[in-house]
Amino acid sequence: QVQLVESGGGLVQAGGSLRLSCAASGRTFSSYMMGWFRQAPGKEREFVAAISWDGLSTYYADSVKGRFTISRDNAKNTVYLQMNSLKAEDTAVYYCAAKRGGSTWYKTTAYAYWGQGTQVTVSS
Repeated sequence: QVQLVESGGGLVQAGGSLRLSCAASGRTFSSYMMGWFRQAPGKEREFVAAISWDGLSTYYADSVKGRFTISRDNAKNTVYLQMNSLKAEDTAVYYCAAKRGGSTWYKTTAYAYWGQGTQVTVSS
């Protein structure tokens, strides 16, 4: 069982930056692949980024590649999402999620554990 709590969301102007954090409970955090997803009003939840259990492999949606960076600190049971050059279309509730295994990292259905989400609003 893993419990996830996101933080770091807020209101930022277009072009600005935010850093999201996701703190995980439990002693097996380092065995999970972690992902960030987002959901805008009226839209389906979509993949943003994922990172392997050891941090050596990272994956990004095309829409955020080059602007967002996912990282993790297994000693602190925390995964991060650094978001730069934010755009109005990045406005959404951002969720972190955990899964076993390294495949299908882009699918919401592959993740067993989810946080409650944190709101990111980018004003244009």
